[in-house]
Amino acid sequence: MPLDGVPDIRVAGLTKRYGDVVAVDSIDLDIAQGEFFTMLGPSGSGKTTTLRMIAGFEIPDEGSIELAGEDVSRLPPYDRPVNTVFQDYALFPHMTVQENVEYGLMVKKAKKGERRQRAGEALEMVRLAGYGGRKPSQLSGGQRQRVALARAIVNRPKVLLLDEPLGALDLKLRQEMQIELKSIQREVGITFVYVTHDQEEALTMSDRIAVFNLGRIEQVGLPAEVYEHPQSEFIAGFVGVSNVIERDGRRYTVRPEKINLLEDGEDPQSDSHVEPGVVRDVQYAGPVTRYHVTLDRGGELQVLAQNLEEGSSEVLEVKGRRVRVEWRPDQESMIDESEGGSE
Repeated sequence: MPLDGVPDIRVAGLTKRYGDVVAVDSIDLDIAQGEFFTMLGPSGSGKTTTLRMIAGFEIPDEGSIELAGEDVSRLPPYDRPVNTVFQDYALFPHMTVQENVEYGLMVKKAKKGERRQRAGEALEMVRLAGYGGRKPSQLSGGQRQRVALARAIVNRPKVLLLDEPLGALDLKLRQEMQIELKSIQREVGITFVYVTHDQEEALTMSDRIAVFNLGRIEQVGLPAEVYEHPQSEFIAGFVGVSNVIERDGRRYTVRPEKINLLEDGEDPQSDSHVEPGVVRDVQYAGPVTRYHVTLDRGGELQVLAQNLEEGSSEVLEVKGRRVRVEWRPDQESMIDESEGGSE
């Protein structure tokens, strides 16, 4: 996504240390107005610390944070045009849903009529119209998360920060909420900065992704760019599953679904790279099957194939067979040998 004009968020040289540990190591980042931007990385990679510095909960040791062109590096959280949504919702249990959503407006001394109207609009936006009189304990986990979201957007912040907001939900509900969150973000037009360790969540929801590792950012790009063309071996292994191939003194990655398992007598494509080997193991997983192929020249590749017609018995019979695997050169990505690791 092109960054036209002043970005909603700009961090430059941002650094945070805890004793001898460098949690965030001199990162630079621009996030455009209206983006759904995701900070993706494993635990301890620096993504949450970065989010907390943008929110004002942590003060950077070095570097600056600008929101819509204003340096807010030393401002307290309540003086920044941001709101944060956490995994634990942080709702007041003794208040009704309506009161929870109105709370921030009440602190800002908005009039009662305005509070009621804006809270009602926010609840409608998160598909909870009519739930204002309930207590949080009367809601499901997904509904409580929506209340937390309504409470965050009712103040109309410039930026909404979301720290693993769906982490406490079960898989099915989390997937439903991913769709809801993206839809709400488009509707309200607020810049969302989303922290997660879930690669599929990041790929599904984001306009752009920053992959964190060891306190640095290893790659920033569109979801398809990060997945199809990982710039380091860490990204190739963390964002999905990838095979690492060594050839002619260089290292490449190729995704399992890009590799084709050739049947007996089947001719490879004219421009493809072909390797013979033996199927060491087969894992039938319903819609797909994973084949682990030991190559004659050494090493192993994982191949992912859709089960368009085969059943479990047919695919499992392939174990132990000699096969050939092929992939096109344009489906490889060369790994940057200068990668320094960054989280």
